[in-house]
Amino acid sequence: MARLRDPQRGCEWDVAQTFATIAPYTIEEAYEVADAIAREDIAALKDELGDLLLQVVFHARIAEEAGHFTFADVAAAISDKMEARHPQIFADSPDGGQSLETRWEQLKADERSAMGALGALDGVALALPALLRAEKLQKRAARVGFDWPDVQGPAAKLAEEVYELAQAETAEDQTEEAGDMLFAAVNLVRAYGIPAEDALRAANSKFERRFKAMEAIAVSRGQDFAMLSLDQQESLWTEVKTSEPRKPT
Repeated sequence: MARLRDPQRGCEWDVAQTFATIAPYTIEEAYEVADAIAREDIAALKDELGDLLLQVVFHARIAEEAGHFTFADVAAAISDKMEARHPQIFADSPDGGQSLETRWEQLKADERSAMGALGALDGVALALPALLRAEKLQKRAARVGFDWPDVQGPAAKLAEEVYELAQAETAEDQTEEAGDMLFAAVNLVRAYGIPAEDALRAANSKFERRFKAMEAIAVSRGQDFAMLSLDQQESLWTEVKTSEPRKPT
């Protein structure tokens, strides 16, 4: 990366990059790692981890050129952090009867406080996907007691937000109510102990699988799927759905 970033002999594109310009690539590579894991493609996972590592090296090189920190500093910092977050392993510190999750969250809270965080929601990254960020914000609020005691509360709130979206008249109000509805849906899913991102990713995959199966059936019957009526398409959906193996009860 030092060679690629060399102002005289390096690559023009690499030399021109900044933290901000390569940040989207860093996010993209992280998602490609997750995709390889979801597909259980170990060979692809190796490649994608390399691509992600390159992003870390890229950022570290830009920082080193500016005199901020080096790649070695990055590695040392995360090593120090992992040791600090696992005192029961690296420092023979007793757990005080606390659960692993409780200790972990307390240590993270202490770290945020040391960095100047004042409120429970400080430090939740703005660049996170909206669904994941909503869940993190809700979890943070729940740690200081702002949460329903059971699923009935968030279920009622979701129904309320669906109604308010239906009643919204302007585009601005509809957008606001749609956001409230999605936020409430994440809260309900969280109340069941289900990661919203995982649930929606699985739903996306299921929809994609079933839709492609519908298209394949239509082609096998000499039909243009796009020209079928909605009722005909719905019939294909039902056919695909009922043909799938039933999950064991």
